[in-house]
Amino acid sequence: MEISDKSVCGIDGLTCKDIRYNATFTWSYFFMNVLATIIASYGLLANSPAVVIGAMIIAMLLGPIMGLGLALADSDMILFREGIFTLIKGTIGVVATAFIIGVFNKEIPLTNEILVRTAPNLFDLMIALAGGAAGAYTAISPRLNTGIVGVAIATALVPPLASASILLSRGEVTLAMGAFLLAFTNMVAIQFAASIILWINSVQSASKIGVFELKKVLRRNLVSICILILLGTFLSSNLQQVVSKNLFETSTETILGKEISSSSGSYLTETRFEQTPNITIVRAVMRGPNPPSAKQVGIMEDSLPTPPDGTRIELRVRFVQTTIINRDGLLYSDVNFTTTG
Repeated sequence: MEISDKSVCGIDGLTCKDIRYNATFTWSYFFMNVLATIIASYGLLANSPAVVIGAMIIAMLLGPIMGLGLALADSDMILFREGIFTLIKGTIGVVATAFIIGVFNKEIPLTNEILVRTAPNLFDLMIALAGGAAGAYTAISPRLNTGIVGVAIATALVPPLASASILLSRGEVTLAMGAFLLAFTNMVAIQFAASIILWINSVQSASKIGVFELKKVLRRNLVSICILILLGTFLSSNLQQVVSKNLFETSTETILGKEISSSSGSYLTETRFEQTPNITIVRAVMRGPNPPSAKQVGIMEDSLPTPPDGTRIELRVRFVQTTIINRDGLLYSDVNFTTTG
């Protein structure tokens, strides 16, 4: 397909040809995405960030999304339909492959690499917008072609889709929807950012820019803009919840550490949080010469901050007796907390 001199990619149109080609469905595109999914799925199940990064590099879902950005910047509905068709087929291949792998590996526990992709927030949206802009700028700047590897990693699409499918294969629908939301957020943000960057390149090449041209490209991206506003609102709420939760957990650990260390020879070794519908359970592991009494546990519980979701807090202490000895003998007695030596 010939590219006119008015293309958003510049006068020669060579970059546009590359973007259009990468947005076209081929079996090699489909096969590479399946291979990327196999690598990503086993990397997720093995909890290996390095393997997951390898899958990001060879995945090809970025191509049709860049094609959608070009289509909306250049008002090319034929390319838009081709990009949508290619993206949907590639996504189906990824989801189906990961689901099959998930079914045959149900005995492997869910890893942090999977779970970390189930709670997207505003930071993920910002990363995707920046990644989409970087991808478009890399595509139109021959000197920056090597940067596409970094873009592929920053705007990861296959790992969240694979995570969602693995979770679906185990019936974890809520967690799977979170991973799907992350993938969808990346897709929309990349497309919008790419469209704007490609349009800016076109008006710079033609030495023309004005309110009318800006209105046209924004109108073509109206659906994307509306989706991004909704996503931004929802993901901002998610970010606020994450920050509140982290502050609560950090404050709780600090208070418990001080309270427990005030008893001679005792110290906090681990704190875990468990959420139930009405209670936030704080499980603390302490070591020392003597266990705390129920009254002492109650006093510590009363000193803890209120959980951000407003649930009642319950402290459960697991005590591990520890004997501390120096050259003079026992440093602490195991009954009366009296020091020796």
